[in-house]
Amino acid sequence: MTKPCCISSIAVITYILPVLILLSGCVHQQSVGEPYPRWGEEHSIPRSDDNPPLTLRVLPPSETALPVACILLVHGMNEYIGRYGDVARYFSKQFLVAGFDYYAHGLSNPVLHRADKALNSGDERQDVSQAYLAQTPLYDLEPMRRDLDYALKKTIQICDARSGPKKPVFLVSHSLGSLITASYLLQMQDEEAKSLIGRVQGVILLAPGFAVSEPPGWRGWLAGPLIKLSFHAETHFLNPQNDSLPLLLLNQMLSLVTVPVLDGLFEIFSWPGLRYVFTPTTPDWVVDYLTDSEKEKLRLQTDGWIIRRSLLRYIKGIENEIVQFRRHMDDFAVPFYLIYSVHDPITAAWGNEDFVSATLNNHPDNAYLALPELRYHQHLFLTKPCRNEILKRIEQWLDRRIAVLKHTEAEIH
Repeated sequence: MTKPCCISSIAVITYILPVLILLSGCVHQQSVGEPYPRWGEEHSIPRSDDNPPLTLRVLPPSETALPVACILLVHGMNEYIGRYGDVARYFSKQFLVAGFDYYAHGLSNPVLHRADKALNSGDERQDVSQAYLAQTPLYDLEPMRRDLDYALKKTIQICDARSGPKKPVFLVSHSLGSLITASYLLQMQDEEAKSLIGRVQGVILLAPGFAVSEPPGWRGWLAGPLIKLSFHAETHFLNPQNDSLPLLLLNQMLSLVTVPVLDGLFEIFSWPGLRYVFTPTTPDWVVDYLTDSEKEKLRLQTDGWIIRRSLLRYIKGIENEIVQFRRHMDDFAVPFYLIYSVHDPITAAWGNEDFVSATLNNHPDNAYLALPELRYHQHLFLTKPCRNEILKRIEQWLDRRIAVLKHTEAEIH
């Protein structure tokens, strides 16, 4: 990344205000008219806080044979696991598949949860414009990691009951879900955690959120410098990066001025009243970079279960999580298969390239697939030729991992 020049806090404020006003939506109405799309069995998981129980969806193979392994699906930012029904059915040919909505998303979002109940009781339509306010407590991704922990433990329990003891468990994650998954696996260091993580024999990382977004076109010209400035400042904030002494001092000065100002602005713009003006809505251009399927684009544009706004506090928290993860990603030890589009502006390719460079040699089964001609972010929702090829490659990697595990087990015995 290029090194942004030092700018004053006044200049930051002068720059950020028109950007936020441009990207925000003062009036945003969103509603749902159909019940939440369900797939599989529903298992309720009690949570220790005041939030309602977490719902785990489980789809076993339709055939009588036992599943060869178990998969837990982890969705991306502002979407929900209900839209992964076709993906679950594909993998359920030989795997037991589970999935869940993590904190503030899908049926784990109180506004959407109430809307689903009302629609199932006979109401024709429910307003869900305020669903994004469930993001208010989110200064980091810890609530999502906690839900992932609940879901993974329950998946392992069901996997053992349905598949026989000690079948391998895999995580298939997308975008922000990949950052949540990877940071969760990286943080699990105590003995109890290591025992749990020992059951996870691999992770699929689809367009993982290991870098900040890079908006295309004129939007990138307008917002790009601010995004890069914020990320650069966070990366260097009180953390030397092997820079020369003059550059180190410049970066520290830049960070000491910029980080507190941006943190303060994003927090203020997330306060009641101001957040109705300064909370960005999902820009129209995003849909064109999610999928090449016109049918899926239309579905995305009309799907009321997808949250359309993101509090700036939440966005800043995600950026901080990316910075923290990148500082420690060299230690990532779980076997992975990473797939990304080289021209994806939503999670920029350089984040994936840095992760691969740092971790590819950590395990012999680590692999990645860079798609040089693609700009699309949601690989499991592309048109069929490309989608099917990606699903096939994922399945082949899973099969190879299972074969290696069986061979290793046979050698031990």
